[in-house]
Amino acid sequence: MSEDRPLEPAEQNALFQEITQALTHALPPAWQECLVAYRALGSYSEMPGQVTMAAGSGLPSPFTPPRQVAELFERLRAGMYRPGTGTWFTATFRLTFPFTYDVRFDGEREPAWVVAPPKPAFAEERRRFPRDAEHTPDWLAERPAGGPELPIAKPFDSTGPDGRPVVERPEVPAEERDTLVRYLENAPMVLAARSFDADMMDPGRAREVPLTYHTDGTWIWPGAVGYYLRAHGVPPEPELVAHIRARGFEIPEVGDDVRSAAVAVITGSS
Repeated sequence: MSEDRPLEPAEQNALFQEITQALTHALPPAWQECLVAYRALGSYSEMPGQVTMAAGSGLPSPFTPPRQVAELFERLRAGMYRPGTGTWFTATFRLTFPFTYDVRFDGEREPAWVVAPPKPAFAEERRRFPRDAEHTPDWLAERPAGGPELPIAKPFDSTGPDGRPVVERPEVPAEERDTLVRYLENAPMVLAARSFDADMMDPGRAREVPLTYHTDGTWIWPGAVGYYLRAHGVPPEPELVAHIRARGFEIPEVGDDVRSAAVAVITGSS
């Protein structure tokens, strides 16, 4: 259930003003109109933007809004949640030079995603912003039925003919690595063995790979994921990284029921 405090109309207007200010400071000189579409589900979000210049062809060009704008929209989305009816999925914000804005919300239709959100985002949305059945659109209620709601991340993509791990994933930026490792290693542990496994990247190394499983209530991952990132720079699955980044690298509280569900998924008893 959402723990975010509802925002009063005056507080919502204050956030609109902050969004306007952040955009005007980031837009190029001689801009005429800016359009931003903030789309969110659970902790997944995307925010494509475009800008039209005062002089030129009159056709819009792609524009990347500052991260601050996404944070303001997320506060707005959480603060506009109403028990039983949910909150919006898409906010379309149109800013016309110099400070005139128009904003529209859609809390029913599935957003026109640029990149489809991972499956865990659907379950996370329902947990964070619960809706009564009559206010839950079919696309939100039915999408997760095709698979488990707590996917298990793998340390590697595959194993080569020589038995060594194969990884084909985007690198984790150096400035995020330590923060990501802390998240992976400090998230609630739901299963653990007393022994350690061998290092598949360096078999001659001491056995230090933890035989554990962690969860943040949306994903499950073995302790090896954090170990290989810390010891060898092996990036986790990109969907897991995107999820953790969208959470601001903050580990949530995970209830006993979710921990039990994670154990059931790991052991195959779910």
